[in-house]
Amino acid sequence: MKIPIPALVVPVVCLLLYLFVPGLRRRPWTALRVAGAIVAIAGYFLFVTARIQLGRSFSVSPQAKELITHGLYSRIRNPIYVGVGVMWLGLIVSLHLYWLFLHVWTVCVKQTEVRGSCIFPLRVRSMYA
Repeated sequence: MKIPIPALVVPVVCLLLYLFVPGLRRRPWTALRVAGAIVAIAGYFLFVTARIQLGRSFSVSPQAKELITHGLYSRIRNPIYVGVGVMWLGLIVSLHLYWLFLHVWTVCVKQTEVRGSCIFPLRVRSMYA
């Protein structure tokens, strides 16, 4: 089985953030910070699992190759978005990068203005509708 590139890149980026953002290593690991790390890890595994279950149907541009209705896709409309969102939330809390909430909020508001939805920003009228 081929491992998706983001499955390798995300942990490296998180490690680099932890090592090179000033003051992060000196901060104590409080219960909130540990909880954020656990949430980030859960989001990461949700993201990787969803990507693996998507298999050959994955594409960067919106293309309808095959409708996936098993695994996480039978319960969550787009588990990759959910996994990435949960992972972002956990990383923001665990690394004390609260200013990123402003960025996430800005992107969400902009997508809501343009597309009418923040939860599913790349909703496309597909051939399955």
